[in-house]
Amino acid sequence: MNKSQQPPGRSPKASGRAGDSPRSQERRAELIAVGRRLFARTSYDALSIDDIAYHADVAKGLIYYYFASKRGYYLAVVEDSVSKLVSNAEEAQELPPRERLLHTLDGYLRFAWGHEAAYRTIISGGVGFDTEVQAIRDRVRERLLSTIAEGAYGRTELAPPARAALTGWLSYVEGFTLDWIHHRDLERDFVLRMLAAALLDTLRTIERFAPDHPAPSADA
Repeated sequence: MNKSQQPPGRSPKASGRAGDSPRSQERRAELIAVGRRLFARTSYDALSIDDIAYHADVAKGLIYYYFASKRGYYLAVVEDSVSKLVSNAEEAQELPPRERLLHTLDGYLRFAWGHEAAYRTIISGGVGFDTEVQAIRDRVRERLLSTIAEGAYGRTELAPPARAALTGWLSYVEGFTLDWIHHRDLERDFVLRMLAAALLDTLRTIERFAPDHPAPSADA
């Protein structure tokens, strides 16, 4: 394939063509799939646009064409990755509450393990304070919080004590998960059981301070 460069900055908006055809959408998805593999173990700063083009076997101008910049490409990869995390969490609505919560947690852990660099970026908020990555993180948190609330209470509306406590539990999950993927000395099932136990403790604490949010029974 000819890897001659085209000028940077030729964005989809400027060209008016990217994404217009099924083939364009397919090519964009192929590039994102390459990015998922590259960014799974490699940080944003460690990869240049030339590295990405080499691994994708395309001219780097094609990446500029579809994503405008390395940052645009990276954000598209992160968005695609976290959409899989959220969809996995939401696909178990037919399961009993306890199984649904475990399914959500297990999918979360599998994502973090398989997309370590992307997960770290999302949790840390990007390079410095990246408002766009932070917005992605906030959306993921909101969706996960809704999924947990639906599994525990059968509704997504939460009283302030419940909302604050479950948000705190999510922060605990993030810290625990970062330690787990860094040291890699605990089995996923063990981590899953610890996080589930902490969630049950949190739900019981919520019930003490917000009786209208009763904790589900352990065998529900």
